[in-house]
Amino acid sequence: QERLVESGGGLVQPGGSLRLSCAASPRIFSNKVMAWFRQTPGKEREFVGRITAGGATDYTDSVKGRFSISRDVRRNMMYLQMSSLKPEDTAVYYCKGFIGTAEVWGQGTQVTVSS
Repeated sequence: QERLVESGGGLVQPGGSLRLSCAASPRIFSNKVMAWFRQTPGKEREFVGRITAGGATDYTDSVKGRFSISRDVRRNMMYLQMSSLKPEDTAVYYCKGFIGTAEVWGQGTQVTVSS
């Protein structure tokens, strides 16, 4: 079954760091782009950043300089390293991939930034 599985969420204090992981089936991972999104209650899912097969990345302005996306080809894993976390980063974080042109989403992992 082709799927994505996020992990690594939790409660962290403002200013802290957290690393999220996304395990992808090989067929998804081999596609060109994978991405991270996040969503809070009552709001639309928001783009966080993405990484190409070649390792190029780009991010939404609100996380630039604080978040970093990487991928491990041997393990079919994508990561989101988050630092200098703020309360407004609190959300459910999702990874997204593709099989052809069809979108594939993980189930999400909750990140809560609070003192």
